Amino acid sequence: MRAESHQVLSRRGETDARLAALRRSIARIEADVAERAALGHAGADAALGGGLARGAVHEVFAEASAQAAAATGFVAGLAACVMRRRPLLWVRQEFAALDCGELAMPGVGDLGLDPRAVIMVRAPAAAAALRVAADALSCSALGAVVLETWGAVRALDCVAQRRLALAARRSGVTALLLRLAAVPAVSAVETRWSVHAARSPPLAAEAAWGTPRFEAKLLRNRHGPTGQWIMEWNCDACCFREPPAHSQPVAAAPADRPPQALVRAG
Repeated sequence: MRAESHQVLSRRGETDARLAALRRSIARIEADVAERAALGHAGADAALGGGLARGAVHEVFAEASAQAAAATGFVAGLAACVMRRRPLLWVRQEFAALDCGELAMPGVGDLGLDPRAVIMVRAPAAAAALRVAADALSCSALGAVVLETWGAVRALDCVAQRRLALAARRSGVTALLLRLAAVPAVSAVETRWSVHAARSPPLAAEAAWGTPRFEAKLLRNRHGPTGQWIMEWNCDACCFREPPAHSQPVAAAPADRPPQALVRAG
């Protein structure tokens, strides 16, 4: 009986030691991706634990082709937040360019990114684009890698996403998966977003550009809660922000009214 009890205690000790080692490994992995880039939007940053995790894989969906422009602008904003003034490699599947149009470098510049720091790569198929992105993630000189695909991509399964995540973790380069005309499925990404265009405030024609708005839904967050927000992109500060509470302009008192009327109006 004593020998059996000793064996049971020994096995329990080995199990506890393995669990402790596993906890240390998990803590070490989470510490590797602990560096976060603040997006500027208070609600989103709070849900993300301070911002978007660098050296990780994030997924942005536009479930309809009509929302491709909004999702592309949102991904460009995320890239601007995590790049740290390093080059951005944007890998596009050719069919995505045929269906949604080419990326305009003047528009990229208007969003606040430096077009000279954006490297465009067009791949004939999704599998080729995935290979290019996986190789690029091993280059620590890059600030971010965007992989843009169209439709359901079988090659981009959980195994492929784990390989991307491992490469991103080793190099510290952030991977942004832009999924156009696709439906979310089981994945191993850090965060998953669904993006739609939001209504812009009524502004004069000369002031209408510069504050695009996105209806962003955080569908998956490995280390925190999910949520939904209206996120406004500030092209000058290169960050997201909460839209002003009062979007309608306040009418000023007419200058040609008599002083008594102005006092009464006040």
